[in-house]
Amino acid sequence: MREASYCGLGPQLFQSISPALCPQPRLLLWNEGVAASLGLQHLGQNENRDSASQIFAGQTALNAFSPLALAYAGHQFGHYNPSLGDGRAHLIAEITDNHNILRDVQLKGSGRTRYSRNGDGKCALKPALREYIMSEAMYGLGVPTTRTLAVVSTGEKVMRTGPEDGAIVTRVADSHLRFGTFQYVAALGDAELLTALLDYAIERHFPELATSEHKVADFLQAVMARQVETIIGWMRVGFIHGVMNTDNMTISGETIDYGPCAMMNAYDPQTVFSSIDTMGRYAFGNQGIIAQWNLARLAEALIPLYPTQQQGVDVLGPLISRFIKQFDAAFDQMMATKLGLSLEGADEDVRQAVKALIENLLNIMQAASLDYTQTFTQLADWLRERPTGKGPAIASEHVILPAALTEWSSRWLELIGDDRSTALAQMKANNPLVIPRNHQVEDVLEIAAQTGDLAPLRRLVTVVSSPYEWMPATADYQSPPAHGDAGYRTFCGT
Repeated sequence: MREASYCGLGPQLFQSISPALCPQPRLLLWNEGVAASLGLQHLGQNENRDSASQIFAGQTALNAFSPLALAYAGHQFGHYNPSLGDGRAHLIAEITDNHNILRDVQLKGSGRTRYSRNGDGKCALKPALREYIMSEAMYGLGVPTTRTLAVVSTGEKVMRTGPEDGAIVTRVADSHLRFGTFQYVAALGDAELLTALLDYAIERHFPELATSEHKVADFLQAVMARQVETIIGWMRVGFIHGVMNTDNMTISGETIDYGPCAMMNAYDPQTVFSSIDTMGRYAFGNQGIIAQWNLARLAEALIPLYPTQQQGVDVLGPLISRFIKQFDAAFDQMMATKLGLSLEGADEDVRQAVKALIENLLNIMQAASLDYTQTFTQLADWLRERPTGKGPAIASEHVILPAALTEWSSRWLELIGDDRSTALAQMKANNPLVIPRNHQVEDVLEIAAQTGDLAPLRRLVTVVSSPYEWMPATADYQSPPAHGDAGYRTFCGT
C-alpha cells in the first residue's frame, strides 16, 4: 500500500472527516476479483467477514489513511454550482493494485460531510445494489468503469419516499478526479494550486505527458481521447448515463455514479429514463455533444494556466471544436464493427457506403422500434446460418429478419463480401448477447429489498458479467420487457 497522495495537494481540496457511526454493519456483497486486484482477498474469507463489515462501513480503518471528503464544483444540467463535493462519501484508502496502478477506495453512503448541504449523507439499499450490478455489467461489457468492491447493510433506516434499509457501497476507481475538481480549483483563483492539480492528474493518469512542452493542451487532448473511448462504449451497448453533469465526468474516463442510469431497449436516440432530466438533455443520442460541452467547461478551468486568457482560448478552443469530428469518426467505426465491417484503411467510396448503411439501419430500427441489442445479435445469427456467396437476401432456415431489414441486408452482404468468418468474429466481440435490462434489474432489486434474498441478483450479475459468452442462463436474460419500457423512470439514489 502506498502513502496517501491526494491530501498532499492541500486542505482546500478536501475535508478530513470520519464516516458516521453505523449500528449493525453486515457484508452483503463482496467482489472477489476486485479484492484480489487490491491484495484484499483475505477480507472475504468467512473468518474475516465481520472485520470486512466494519472496514467497509467506515468503522475501522483499512490502513493508516485518514478519511477524506473531496471538494469539487460542477455544472448540473447546465447550471454552475461552485461548491458540490462528496456529500455522502469518504475516500478511505489509496492502494497500488497488482498492475501497479494507484486506485482510490471510497465509501458511498457513509455519512454527512461539510458538502452535504441538506442531505443526510446516507444511501438506501437498492441504489447501492444497483451500482454493484451496473458497474460489474459495464466492466463485463468492456466499457471503462469504476467498480464495486463491497456492499454493506448498515442496520438502520433512511428516509426516501418512505423508510428504506440503509447501505454503504465501496467504490474503486483509478481516481476520483472530476472535471468539477478542476472547476473548483479554477474558481479559487489559485494558479499555483491549479498547476499542482494538473501535475497530480498527469502523474496519476498520463505520466507520458510529464515532460511535455505543451502540457495543458496535451492533457486536454488525452482527457478528450478517454471520453471518446468511454462514451463510444456507452453507445455501443445502449447505455444511458442519465446525469452527465461535469461533476460526474472523470479525468480518467471511467464511468462513475450509476444513479439514474439505464439501458436502451427499443432504439431511439431521444431515449431518456432519468426522472430529473425533464428536458432530455442527457438522452442517449445527446451523450457525444454533451461530452463536448463538458470538455469545454474543463478547458475553461485550464485557461488560467496560460499567460493570458486569449492565449488559452486560442490554444484550447480549436481542440474542443474538433471533438465532435473525432467522436463522430469513432462512432462510425464502432457501428461498423457491430456490423462486421471496418472503416480503417477503406477508400472514400467504401467509407461513404458503410456510413450510409449505418444511418439507414438506425433509421429503420427507430421507425420499427427494433430492440438495439437483439437486432445486432439477430443479424449475426442470420449471417452465420446463410450459405456463403453473394446474392439477394433470403430468410435463414432458423433466423428470420424483420421485414424492414430485408432490402437493407442485401447491401450489408455486399459490403461484407465472402469473408464471413472475420465479420462474424468481429460482431461477436462487439455485440453483447445480454445487457442488464431495466426490468430485470428492478426485479432483482425489489426482491432483495423486500425479502433480503440476493440469489436472483447474483444470478443476474453472473450472466451480465460475461455478456459475450453463451451460458445456460443467458436465454433467461435476453428478452426486453413485454410492453417496452413505457413509464420507466430512474432516480439519482440520494
